[in-house]
Amino acid sequence: MSASAARRRKQKALKEASGGAEPVSSRLNSLLEGSEVDESTAYEALQLAQSQVRRHVKLGQFQEGVEAAYSVSLALLEKHGRVSVASQLMTELVKALLETQIGCTEDWVSKFTKLSHAYVTALKNAMKGGDMPETEGNRLSRLHLKFLRSALRWSDVCGLIRFGALGMHELVGEHSWRLSLLDQTQVEEEDEDDSEYDQNNAVGLKCEAVTHLALAEKPLSIGALLQEQCPDPTDEELAAGHSCPPAIRDTLLTRAILVLVSVENLRDANILFSYYIEHHARSQNELKASYMSKTDGKAPNHAIFNSMLIAICQKDVKTAPLFNWLLRSFTSEMANMYKPDLLKAYTTRIGRVYFAIQPPPGMLNTIENMMGMMGGGGMGGGGGMGGMNPAMMQSMMQQMGGGM
Repeated sequence: MSASAARRRKQKALKEASGGAEPVSSRLNSLLEGSEVDESTAYEALQLAQSQVRRHVKLGQFQEGVEAAYSVSLALLEKHGRVSVASQLMTELVKALLETQIGCTEDWVSKFTKLSHAYVTALKNAMKGGDMPETEGNRLSRLHLKFLRSALRWSDVCGLIRFGALGMHELVGEHSWRLSLLDQTQVEEEDEDDSEYDQNNAVGLKCEAVTHLALAEKPLSIGALLQEQCPDPTDEELAAGHSCPPAIRDTLLTRAILVLVSVENLRDANILFSYYIEHHARSQNELKASYMSKTDGKAPNHAIFNSMLIAICQKDVKTAPLFNWLLRSFTSEMANMYKPDLLKAYTTRIGRVYFAIQPPPGMLNTIENMMGMMGGGGMGGGGGMGGMNPAMMQSMMQQMGGGM
């Protein structure tokens, strides 16, 4: 008898002895059914699950493979709290989904939501119980953001919604904000040589959070974060010609509205702006007068800029000169915001979509690629249209009075 035949006979005998189940599946189930699973047992379960996933994929049993990765990951988290081991299998899950091109469905978005919540809960419990050092917990929290980003990319590539499923954007946005609240001194020490370090600082993570929440169509969630977790601007941040970045609340408001307008979601842009005005803005007449004044010592106000942007985009292409004037008047603020070169992608796309302002040919692909990554916005808008007539500007401001 050949060696391969003997191996098949042995596998068949093992399968019959285990009631018809595959030997690997039987061993895996027995490991996970235990009341307590230590690290070495969890690692053995990981290896068995990985081999099972690869085997299913090789045999063309794609659905069985990804379901195995999902179910074992969830069991490791919910029943045994093994976050580090589960994170490796979750990475295998996304790789298998991309490799097999399984489509993104509402069912899979629900599964990722359940998996993410189980991960965050298990991690919190491990750190609270003293079973995990804070540094390791923070590392695993950052690792989870990488997992969610890769899952979002899968939902974009294999789904029907441009830029990815709304539920996946919500997961990335919520976890980015959660991650921004970690001890940033510790993050800097651990990640200073990391190519993603700049994106992992507090401001970068908050910008990523509102970007993805905007793409998730959650304007009220953004508004609540700005209201509850962002401090009021300081006198330095509001002063004309300030060299510091704008207030974080203003920065995030402007970034979120630029994202919403650039993807032609004026409905949610209006909802977010209305929420912001209700909870934060000073007298509207005072803000308008300040925006037009060159002598009051105040920087251009973000609320007025966003109000005008939304109003202009609801008109027609004839307001293109006003759009260009608005961008020029806000140049100093955008130049000090987080990654202003990325903000340019948003404003340039807004100019092209709403006002038929075409960017230079060489920039078009770059802008679309940046939009595809949904990385952030920028100052300036393309086009060399003439300056704004002050009378036209005043008239526009008066017409906007009822909308603020």
